[in-house]
Amino acid sequence: MIKRLSAELIGTFWLVFCGCGSAILAAAFPETGIGFAGVSLAFGLSVLTMAYALGSISGGHFNPAVSLGLAVAGRFPMKDVLPYCFAQVFGSVLAAGALLMIASGKAGFLPGSFASNGYGALSPGNYSMASAFLTEAILTAGFLIVILGATRRDAPAGVAPLAIGLALTLIHLVSIPVTNTSVNPARSSGVAVVAGNAALGQLWLFWLAPLFGGVLGAVAWKALFNKD
Repeated sequence: MIKRLSAELIGTFWLVFCGCGSAILAAAFPETGIGFAGVSLAFGLSVLTMAYALGSISGGHFNPAVSLGLAVAGRFPMKDVLPYCFAQVFGSVLAAGALLMIASGKAGFLPGSFASNGYGALSPGNYSMASAFLTEAILTAGFLIVILGATRRDAPAGVAPLAIGLALTLIHLVSIPVTNTSVNPARSSGVAVVAGNAALGQLWLFWLAPLFGGVLGAVAWKALFNKD
């Protein structure tokens, strides 16, 4: 179990450090910024690379909503969900702390949103709480369906990380303007806790909606598509 939890911690650290780091560091320069598309690709690549690197150890969840969804679908022991969540959140907080140390090394640094998630005034496009909840729940449900489908027994071997990484890229392309994209409570928690900004007061939604979406996607897969 220690190896599995360590893999989840490292994988989630990489996801937050590279994904949120692309938004905090690389997208901060108007003349050379990578934009929404670049940030979306960074998140997708972070999951893709660590899924190939560590998936054989822990399953490569890096996301409490994924762990819960897989457990509901019968692909993961329910008793292991909570330990995985602790490891994932810890990895996210460590990554956010490292990003804060790096970013604050630049003169005149202001944390701003620090790649945090939000609705209303904290939404990049000023979308409402209801819009944020629906976006996060629907996209997380779809993400679980992709994960369960790509990892089924009769799926082509070795392509699951690619499908999952591309799905996360697509999710970001849709939802960055609405919530700055979570679909991952650990990802949301790290930057909100470390930055200590107003996003902390809205963090509940970025736990509730992805967890609900993860369960919804798992139930839909189990009822309609499961061939295992």
